[in-house]
Amino acid sequence: MEQRKITYAFFSGILECDAGYILEELDQKLSPHGFMVPLDLGAKGSCLIGGNIATCAGGVRLLRYGSMHANVLGLTVILPDEKGTIIKMGNGLRKDNTSIHSHHLFIGSEGQLGVISRCQLLLPPRPTSVNSAFLGIESFEKVTKVLRKAKTELSEILSSFELMDSETLKCLEENDGLKSVLPINPPFAVLIETSGSSKEHDSEKFSTFLESVLESGLAIDGVLAESATEASNFWRLRETAPLSVMKDGYCYKNDISLPLKHFYELTEILRERLGNKVIRVTNYGHVGDGNAHINITSKSFDKDLYKMIYPFLYEWVAEHGGSISAEHGIGRLKRPYLHLGKHPDELLLNQRLKQIFDPRGILNPYKMIDSL
Repeated sequence: MEQRKITYAFFSGILECDAGYILEELDQKLSPHGFMVPLDLGAKGSCLIGGNIATCAGGVRLLRYGSMHANVLGLTVILPDEKGTIIKMGNGLRKDNTSIHSHHLFIGSEGQLGVISRCQLLLPPRPTSVNSAFLGIESFEKVTKVLRKAKTELSEILSSFELMDSETLKCLEENDGLKSVLPINPPFAVLIETSGSSKEHDSEKFSTFLESVLESGLAIDGVLAESATEASNFWRLRETAPLSVMKDGYCYKNDISLPLKHFYELTEILRERLGNKVIRVTNYGHVGDGNAHINITSKSFDKDLYKMIYPFLYEWVAEHGGSISAEHGIGRLKRPYLHLGKHPDELLLNQRLKQIFDPRGILNPYKMIDSL
C-alpha cells in the first residue's frame, strides 16, 4: 500500500493521510507548519497512525488532547466483503450531523470490522512554550491532591501528569542505570508537563503552582527542567519504564483503568498476595486519566503464579468500576474476561456488528469478538 499520500488544510487544522505513516514521522512533517499530531507514545518511532486509530491509542497527552475519538474526523476503510468495498466516512468537517458518525465504530475495533486505509485528523497547534517538572511525593493520597490542584490551577495548559512509583524508579536504576533526577527515591514520582503559547505567562503560572505544592508539603522534593535536555531526561525515565521491567526476566503486563480512588490500591494488594514469588510489582502510567500500567515480574514464566494473578486481577478491576483494558486492547489474552464489567446486551450488539461487517470472520480472527 502507498504510504506517502498526505494533504493538509492548515487554515482549519486538518490533515488527511494514509494509515501507513509512522506516528513520529507524521509529527515531524507537521512541525515546520506549526502543528502536531494530538497523540504521543513511547513507541512513536515504530507505531503506525492506522494502528493507533484501530486500537484507540491514548498515550501521555490524552489529558490535554483527548482520545482518538476526539481527534479523528473521518476514515477511509476497506470492508471484508466480496468486492473489497472502499467506504469513505467523514468529510473533514468538525461539525456534521448528517449521519450516525459511523467512522467511530472502527476506532478501537482492533481491525475487527474493516481495514483502515486513510484518516482525517484534527491537528492542534504545536506549543511554543513547554514546561516540565519532576516531583517526589510521599503518599498516593497526596498524588491525588496534586493532580486536582494541577487540573484547577494549570487548567488550560496542563498536558501531562504521569506517575511512577518507587519500585519503577528502582527498576530503572537496576536494569538500565537510570537514576532518578531527584536526590532521593520517593514513594511516588510525578512528571508534570504544561504546553502553551505564552512563555512568560506559562512559566509564571507553573512556577507559582510548584512553589505552592512544595510549600504546602504536598511534594517533598521537586526539580524544574531548565532546558529541553533536562525535560528529555525526565521523559526518558517514564518512556524507558515499559522496557525496563521486561529485563527482570518475565513480565506479566497489565493495562487497566480505575477510578482515581482505587488507582494504587490494587498494586498494594498484589504485592501482599504474591509476596516473594515475584521480583517486583510496579505501577506507572497516566494517572491524569486513570490509566495504570501494573507490571509483575518474575525470573521466568510460572504457571502457578499466573493463576494467582488471573483472573483475580481482572475481577478486582471490574468489581471496582474499572476496565481490564485501558488502551492496549483485548486481543487473545483478555478475550476470556471480556464479559467482566460489560452488560451481556452490549456484547451481543458487538457480535451483531461483527456479523454485519465481517460475516465470514476473516478479519483478525479469534480476537476480541466473534460473529454470531
